[in-house]
Amino acid sequence: MICLLLFLLTTGQFTVGPCHAQEVTAAEDAPYLPWTDQIEGKEGKYYFYRGLDYGSQSLITPTRLIINGGYGILQIENRDNRPGRVMYARGVQNVTKNLFNPWWSISVNGFWDFLSREVIPISVNSGKAQYWPNYMNHLIGGGMSYRMMTEYFQYNEYRNPKAMAGLTIFAYHFLNEVVENNGYQGPTTDPVADFWIFNPAGVILFSNDNIARFFSETLHMADWSYQPVYMPWREELQNQGQNYAIKYHLNKQGSTSLFYHWGSHAEIGMSFTRPDGRCFSFGLGLVAKNLLEVDQVSKTLDLAVSGGVFYDKNNSLMASLLFAKTKDYRYRLNLYPGIIKLGPFKPGAFVALNRDDRIMYGITFGNLKTMPVGIGGTFHSQD
Repeated sequence: MICLLLFLLTTGQFTVGPCHAQEVTAAEDAPYLPWTDQIEGKEGKYYFYRGLDYGSQSLITPTRLIINGGYGILQIENRDNRPGRVMYARGVQNVTKNLFNPWWSISVNGFWDFLSREVIPISVNSGKAQYWPNYMNHLIGGGMSYRMMTEYFQYNEYRNPKAMAGLTIFAYHFLNEVVENNGYQGPTTDPVADFWIFNPAGVILFSNDNIARFFSETLHMADWSYQPVYMPWREELQNQGQNYAIKYHLNKQGSTSLFYHWGSHAEIGMSFTRPDGRCFSFGLGLVAKNLLEVDQVSKTLDLAVSGGVFYDKNNSLMASLLFAKTKDYRYRLNLYPGIIKLGPFKPGAFVALNRDDRIMYGITFGNLKTMPVGIGGTFHSQD
């Protein structure tokens, strides 16, 4: 798997079918794009959505955002990967009850416990640091996703792009809370902090052009989410998850940068960018392994070691190889549209190896915006 990734990254493309010597994928043919908040022929400012037809940018759609974000929690070890097993009705009932009665859950452990766990970053104990995903995934990640969706709808000339983006982000976050809650009935402070504090704060924050420009121009923030794949024979959803990346340049040329990649995990490392816009990033960190109950109203995650290698063009992710000490994704390879070419089609591909040597694979369809989920399967490497 590592050799395959290195081959694709060094050759720049993998073409199947009749071709000519001058043919290259959309990614390799694309020129270097210096930072700008304008897109030729389009009105408005664009900080996170560029309308590129290759890489992770080509997969940005509202439905894929909702699926990646809403079902991301299913990729941890102690959750079933089958969306059909989620107890949606009970989840909607309990999340709604907690949202409309926030003091019910907050009063279980008291207001100070709620603030110190969910809001104020004063503890490094994982059992008392639920604020970390709130800041990173809801405030920053959710805020950036709202601005990115606003730009997506603006680019595609929808009426009321802000309202459309708001509905998309609400659906993403509400589904995320329902799936995480599953069949639990009782008080829980997690949706209270997310919905009443961090989600609206993220929308307000990234609605400001100066804030959005800082995260775009200075931190080069991008959506590097996975390519969700449905496995009909097992009724499983695999390879889903909302991910982000930032790069902070250490020199004027932008050739060397500090790198941070996160979602249900966090890897920190370095990025090295070539003059043509190709960039290679490397990072080590931690990944969410299991969802654990801290007490009656709070949950946390235990963590495992992780690392990754990433290749992007103009900040649109083209390929990634991640490893982690988890059950389902010991190694996970994602090849995004533009790396593989099948005639006029630009599919994406996903391959993963788990601890039991079971191989999962899938194909996604970069050209088809109406198909946010790919099709995949699985087999045992010893079969």
